[in-house]
Amino acid sequence: MYSDIFCKVYNEFGWNYYPEVFGDDLFRWISQNDVSIRSAIDLACGTGILCERLYAEGIETWGMDLSEGMIRIACERNRDIHYDVADMTVYCPDRLFDLVTCTGDAINHIGNLSDVEAIFKHVFAYTAEGGHFIFDLLNEQEISDSEPFEMDFTDTVRVWFQMTRPSSATVDLCIKVYEDHALQLEEHIRETIHDPMEICDLLRKCGFMIVKCGDQLTDDPDRHAATWYIIAQKPKQEGKQ
Repeated sequence: MYSDIFCKVYNEFGWNYYPEVFGDDLFRWISQNDVSIRSAIDLACGTGILCERLYAEGIETWGMDLSEGMIRIACERNRDIHYDVADMTVYCPDRLFDLVTCTGDAINHIGNLSDVEAIFKHVFAYTAEGGHFIFDLLNEQEISDSEPFEMDFTDTVRVWFQMTRPSSATVDLCIKVYEDHALQLEEHIRETIHDPMEICDLLRKCGFMIVKCGDQLTDDPDRHAATWYIIAQKPKQEGKQ
């Protein structure tokens, strides 16, 4: 669970670039594949940036996140979008969505594959027939120990980041916030590196078809990412168009 300080830094320090870039690629993918999206939900939505992109396109949009602080900010940003505070391992709304997204390597925050499978089972239940589930995963080949990186937040506040690999299967992102040179916050985010093939097998086990698994969301040859994208689809029942 993220602290309120971390949520504030996340919202105000410009960490919205990833959902914005993903949103560009997502709408490019929708256009390239002539996919109709009337309703969508973004799991682990953070402060709601991708939800706002979907909503602006006239899509009925929901968002959910485990962090009350993130959802509080998301609601302040746009009160017309439906947001839930929930754990996606048990979350199962009683309606269907044409599109389910889960970005920012949120699945890597789930260390146990049995919990990942539980998420996929629930997502399958609330994905409409023919609908899509799109998410990303950390790419092990793109992750290495990094040198500490500092940025000025305000005249008195600075933020310090460092990514390390405690083991071959885990990543630790350390964030420190200083005010007037005094440490105000130290947050460690531990993520698990999942094998994309194992993840695809779990999706199939839960009923999905795999549309794509690779470092490109769209068909543009020059738009490779440092993450894996997985696009899964819920089959339509036989005889339905």
